[in-house]
Amino acid sequence: MSDKIPAPTTGLKRVIKAVGYSCQGIVYAWRNEAAFRQETVLFIIATIVALLSSTSAIEKVLLIFSVGFVVVVEILNSAIEAIVDRFGGEYHSLSKAAKDMGSAGVFISLFLAGITWALIFSPF
Repeated sequence: MSDKIPAPTTGLKRVIKAVGYSCQGIVYAWRNEAAFRQETVLFIIATIVALLSSTSAIEKVLLIFSVGFVVVVEILNSAIEAIVDRFGGEYHSLSKAAKDMGSAGVFISLFLAGITWALIFSPF
C-alpha cells in the first residue's frame, strides 16, 4: 500500500470531469426534486417568452437571468437539504435553520424574478 496522495486532475481532464459531475447533479435534481423540475420548466417557458418579447437585449438578459437565478438557488437549496438529511437523523434546531434559510433563498429569488418581470413589462 502506498502512502502517496494521487496527483490532482488538472487541465482539460479536470474540466471534463467537472462537467460530468455537474450533469450528474442536474440529473439527480431532475429525478428527485419536484421544485427543481417546476422551476426548470418555468425557466424554459420564461426564456422563450423573453426572447420573443419586444424588449431590448438588456431587458431580455435580465428576464432570463432572473428566472435562471431561481433555478440556481433551488439546486443549492436541494443540496443543503440533502446534506442535512444525510447527517441529521434526529431533529436539531440548526438543521431546521439550514433548511429554512435555503427555502428563504428560493423565496427571495422568486420574489426578485417577479419584480424584474413586473418592472420590465409594466406600462410605466
